[in-house]
Amino acid sequence: MTFLTSKWLYVLIALVIVLTVLYLAGRKTFHAEIVIPASPDKVWEVLLDHEGYQQWNPLLVPKEGKFAEGSKIVYQMTQPNGKQSEFPTTVISVEPQNLIKQYAGIPMILTADHEYRLVAVDGGTRVIQHEVDNGLAMLFWDSSWVQSSYEKVNEALKARVMELQAQ
Repeated sequence: MTFLTSKWLYVLIALVIVLTVLYLAGRKTFHAEIVIPASPDKVWEVLLDHEGYQQWNPLLVPKEGKFAEGSKIVYQMTQPNGKQSEFPTTVISVEPQNLIKQYAGIPMILTADHEYRLVAVDGGTRVIQHEVDNGLAMLFWDSSWVQSSYEKVNEALKARVMELQAQ
């Protein structure tokens, strides 16, 4: 019985190692930055205006929820090919005029850690979108559109802030 038990222990350890390697191999990072000639509080106003997202955000529009730590937000995600799906997230942290950090997914399968970071710079605000996706599904999912989508979101955010400033 000891041989059988130790044999299964080795199989279990090997399985854990293989799954861990596959999980780490499925890691992808997306990073997009833009400088918006407006103060962080003006950019922050647009980011927190859920109802306004449908006017400017080409990728994610909140359907329900609010940006508050621990809250759930369900987004309507529209991929560049027109495919739509609901995308639920949990707000991990909110630091006014500085940071919105969200988490989504199923551990080991597919997770996304996304943040908007605002940094005051000469002439405005640097907006940084940074996301790390992990999981076995990343090995099979075509995420080639994500980086360019975040760049388009940043451009659309800039256009919306500039539009509101001009009013």
